Amino acid sequence: MSDEKSSLSLSARIQSVSPSVTLAVDAKAKQLKASGVDIIGFGAGEPDFPTPAPIVEAAVEAARDPKNHRYTPTAGLPELREAVAAKTLRDSGYAVNPAQVVITNGGKQAVFESFQVLLDPGDEVILPTPFWISYSEAVKLAGGTPVPVFAGPDKNFIPTIEDLEAARTSHTKIVVLNSPTNPTGAVWSQDQVRALGEWALEHNLWVIADEIYEHITYDGVTTAHIGAVVPALRDRLIVLNGVAKSYAMTGWRVGWLIAPEYVAKAASKLQGHLTSNVSNVPQRAAIAALRGPLTAVAEMREAFDRRRHIIVDALNAVPGVSCNMPQGAFYALADVRALLNRPVGSQGFIFTSSTELAAGLLEQAHVAAVPGEAFGAAGYLRFSYATADDAIVEGMRRFHEWVAAN
Repeated sequence: MSDEKSSLSLSARIQSVSPSVTLAVDAKAKQLKASGVDIIGFGAGEPDFPTPAPIVEAAVEAARDPKNHRYTPTAGLPELREAVAAKTLRDSGYAVNPAQVVITNGGKQAVFESFQVLLDPGDEVILPTPFWISYSEAVKLAGGTPVPVFAGPDKNFIPTIEDLEAARTSHTKIVVLNSPTNPTGAVWSQDQVRALGEWALEHNLWVIADEIYEHITYDGVTTAHIGAVVPALRDRLIVLNGVAKSYAMTGWRVGWLIAPEYVAKAASKLQGHLTSNVSNVPQRAAIAALRGPLTAVAEMREAFDRRRHIIVDALNAVPGVSCNMPQGAFYALADVRALLNRPVGSQGFIFTSSTELAAGLLEQAHVAAVPGEAFGAAGYLRFSYATADDAIVEGMRRFHEWVAAN
């Protein structure tokens, strides 16, 4: 009987992986909405704007062309790889060869493939923390060990090189740089990026730089691209990006990685056994996005800028809550530690973790936020302000009223 049970069990690899909490919160919120509950959702990081019309029109035209009804090269349409290379020169300030580009099914596949082609069992990956949830799970799926290095709001959620060095061991192979950052909205300065790159070079580490939010910054702050800031690092650098966030194209599922050619070839080989090429119609849409102007991106950024002030001011007005002003992306990470281990909410429950607090907030006040445990930041809640202004105001009113009930 024990042998039969063993043969039917799931792999230890998949059992070691946590589900996506952000998607779980979003799914729960949508389920409640479908049952008639009025939910204000701050869960998924998804712009509420439609994809710009010229991009949609390019997709419609592509769908009518039979050449897009067939398989294409696994690494992506040559025209899109060329467009990514041109976009990198335009936005990041340095040249890459289209052969270094692999088009992926969204940014998550680029993350997954990067760790798969670099890591062996026992290799360690340093993750500045709070981190995006899928980094740690992708590391585990590749047989590696995630090593979180936490930095709190007093450091604007950005660890120092001394913090990173304290976590480095002989098994460290990769450090991840995500700037602008999910879930905090922190943006690494050029000096901080340079220090990280030079430290990685000194210790022969790979850097995986996730630049998916590069165009979403505020107050004159700009994204420092590590490939331009530390040119010597480019042969140990993988850059991850995509059209999802900047162009409101989350559902189109087009991302990419840029890496040394031998790494790109390895990722393409892996992708050939996973998914083959990305759907051609979204690839054609992505070409239109990258070759077009950044006008729509700027308009969305203005809206996000206005919304971040609304939500951060409102969060800081909630008793027991504090929140730094994000400089990028569209997330606010609120410190709710003062709300734990005491009666909170309309029913006076005592919550011992931000996971429990988020569940109570959803069930009792009908406000969806993501608990900090998902990002290695227990005691925090992440609110995405990529939603309508009036929804933010109403959601924050409910949160304030719920907390103030005790």
